[in-house]
Amino acid sequence: MYILEPAFISKPRRTVGLPVLAGEKEETLFGDGHEVGTCGPFELQKAGRWRVGRASMTVEGGLEAATRFLYDKLFEAAEGLQLCRVWHYVPQINELGIGGLENYRAFCHGRSLAFEEKYGAGFERRLPSASAVGTEDERLTVVFAACATEPRHFENPEQVAAYKYPKKHGPRPPSFSRASIVPAGGGSSDVFISGTAAIVGHETVAPGDTPGQIERTVRNLRLISRACGLEDDLGARLGGQRHFKIYIRNKTDLALVKTALEGALLNVTDKVSYLRSDICRAELTLEIEATLIGVRVG
Repeated sequence: MYILEPAFISKPRRTVGLPVLAGEKEETLFGDGHEVGTCGPFELQKAGRWRVGRASMTVEGGLEAATRFLYDKLFEAAEGLQLCRVWHYVPQINELGIGGLENYRAFCHGRSLAFEEKYGAGFERRLPSASAVGTEDERLTVVFAACATEPRHFENPEQVAAYKYPKKHGPRPPSFSRASIVPAGGGSSDVFISGTAAIVGHETVAPGDTPGQIERTVRNLRLISRACGLEDDLGARLGGQRHFKIYIRNKTDLALVKTALEGALLNVTDKVSYLRSDICRAELTLEIEATLIGVRVG
């Protein structure tokens, strides 16, 4: 199982319920750090300028209620800092939950309400980059990264901003930006590219067709890269370290996905993990996220 430790490897090591199909089995984004206590269910770590928190909880009362509870505690844990990136691992993400609402949509409903309650009207301007994928764990896991530096958020010009999706995608839209850039000083920045899939406007492209989704997902990554000032290749020539997590619904697609991405997107110096995961829409077979640490943004 995949181990997500954004600041440092702790003991006991925490998995997020995602089988590793290939590549890196764990992720350490921010270098060495140390534990700085807890805030409710969140275990907190400090690594350089970053405060990183992680919490998991069962969802017997429904995903909306669990999400709102964890976000209330997340805001408390990140108080006084800027929220820059959030990772979510959602159990049975495509299944129907309480009231017949799909679990992902119930999660989105709870997250949107939590942001609105915290920040009020115009909360969309505060939304960080994020991802939400399915986990084989029975618990909802949320991980955040926050620091004192205010991030800049970016959107893909060929996609509707997720927080503006129409109600056909659920009673409240997803609450995230497509990418966030956080200046680090000395001309470098850390860049968080949200989970990216084959969506144009707000509609799925090539439903169930993995080759078609690979092509469109890579195009979307290039578009958000250009919007962020990273040229068309996600900062491949701009220094720093690139981390990719590639979520694959059907493990039989691994060879196809690896071959395509190693030719179109990835370099030998990248840290890459291929993970078996359900995606937020049942017709999606692939999602890719990227984290770029210490790149020189134009």
